[in-house]
Amino acid sequence: MCYSGIINIKSKEFDGKNDKMIEIKKKFYAKAEQAAAEIKDLLKTNGQTPVEMVTVSQLYQGMRGITSIVSEVSLLDPLEGIKFRGYTIPELREKLPKADQGSEPLPEGLFYLMLIGELPTQEDVKVISEQLASRSEIPEHVYKTIDALPMHAHPMTQFVTGIMALQTESKFAKAYGAGINKKEYWDPIFEDAVDLIAKVPYIAAYVYNRKYRNGAPLNSDKSLDWAANFAQMLGYSDPDFLKLMRLYLTIHADHEGGNVSAHTVHLVGSALSDPYLSFAAGMNGLAGPLHGLANQEVVKWIFEMQEKLGTDLPTKEQIVQYTKDTLAAGKVVPGYGHGVLRRTDPRFLAQMEFGKEYMPDDHMVQTVWNIFEAVPDVLGATGKIKNPWPNVDAHSGALLVHFGMKEYEFYTVLFGVSRALGVMANMCWSRALGFPLERPKSITTNGIKEWLAAGAEQGAI
Repeated sequence: MCYSGIINIKSKEFDGKNDKMIEIKKKFYAKAEQAAAEIKDLLKTNGQTPVEMVTVSQLYQGMRGITSIVSEVSLLDPLEGIKFRGYTIPELREKLPKADQGSEPLPEGLFYLMLIGELPTQEDVKVISEQLASRSEIPEHVYKTIDALPMHAHPMTQFVTGIMALQTESKFAKAYGAGINKKEYWDPIFEDAVDLIAKVPYIAAYVYNRKYRNGAPLNSDKSLDWAANFAQMLGYSDPDFLKLMRLYLTIHADHEGGNVSAHTVHLVGSALSDPYLSFAAGMNGLAGPLHGLANQEVVKWIFEMQEKLGTDLPTKEQIVQYTKDTLAAGKVVPGYGHGVLRRTDPRFLAQMEFGKEYMPDDHMVQTVWNIFEAVPDVLGATGKIKNPWPNVDAHSGALLVHFGMKEYEFYTVLFGVSRALGVMANMCWSRALGFPLERPKSITTNGIKEWLAAGAEQGAI
């Protein structure tokens, strides 16, 4: 694998426009310039070095485990979970700046970390919060486009429709249409990325209020941080819910580059589609039951179990039997298992810690913990599951239900708002490093058979 399109970014003179993000842009540019030089040298000396062997089963089974993408902002460790620029979830909860009287990290700080590769100061986070507030205006046609959909449309359908309608605001699309040097692509991409992150909570909240709150107005407060303002627009003012939103939007932000939503944004962006088009494509992937929709499926599964058993606090024995019945019916237990992780997802554990502190007596939350104790043994006993442990989706819904958000179809939209942070940071890096159009080689089954036959004849297989 070789990224032949990487360029060595030349220094440029930044303009003097009155933009509080200018210093952060300068830092990002300096980091990208250094990284581009390092990658250019890496390719020169090791560009033809094989990375790994690809097996026939990997070709047929979702390319699972094939190392084929460079994603600078996060890396998934099978044992320690997701690491953002080397920091684990527990470390982020400790080290990232927090709101006044807040106990959870501010998502703006994680965005800075993913962009710059350094922990932000409180002032850095304040700058980003203010910038997001100043860029949050939504054109009227976006809301009208959403309103054209029937009310029964899934929240993700409405959310993606709003994102697509926002594409009219793309600075990169306008710059590309006017003619822009490819070395400068990163600049309008950066601006679009920050604009998009600023606007997605408003679209998400509009969808929620339209569908579940009889069209309640967006009572935004731009003096609040990004997550707190989002929560307020959803109609929530409980300080503990604001803390949950900060935690939720931080831990869902990215999960390295190969998951469906992140990879889709990267792939579509490699065609030089602007951030709005690329993000919308990624959100369509997130809407799948095997990806972001799983958090919806978890709560639905628990509600159905409670209804069938006639109790809101099933015993562990009842959970074991219901799990066995689910498997016997040819269904999966949502929220359990992961393609890479081989231990309990640290994002699940972070949410469990939050639950133990703020809602230890909540029956829904206790049910999640009982499932955690009961289900892995059942799944492990099948001998077919490599990772019987819970992932992030196994817990998030129960916390939301506690605060009254029982509309589980909306949970994936929350996931999408958070995921904007990671995929937009990564897109800034992809364009700054000049990554080319992504175009892997495909092969037919007959081609594989011919290759295997040729190898067998030569004694190579």
